[in-house]
Amino acid sequence: MSFLNLRVIINGKEIYPLLNTKPVVIPVHNNNPRIVITDGYHITRPLKLVYKDIHTYCFRVACAISDQQLFWGFIVLAGFYLTGYATGILMLKIFSFIPLIYLLAFYYLNRKDFIKIIPVIRKNSNQ
Repeated sequence: MSFLNLRVIINGKEIYPLLNTKPVVIPVHNNNPRIVITDGYHITRPLKLVYKDIHTYCFRVACAISDQQLFWGFIVLAGFYLTGYATGILMLKIFSFIPLIYLLAFYYLNRKDFIKIIPVIRKNSNQ
């Protein structure tokens, strides 16, 4: 998800940027906060946290398109296009657009599930 500029929004007021390299610790002072993750175009469903049972929540943010999919999509696109360019076969140049169309379809047509908040279950080390 290094291609996205993700932000966490707490109760529609507080905004925290998410970095790819570090976990982000967000202090929340009120009970039952609603959090969403957005990149400006996509937004997750609001998640309401309850502090009755657990006082620390850990989440992982996932995307429908991974960095590996982007990498291999670019490799396939470049391979088809360069092979079509070298051989002069028009169909190979046309096939080079398939990874681009696939990735753009995920990006624009899968708005609700493009970014997901996945809870991480931590085992208590005191037990």
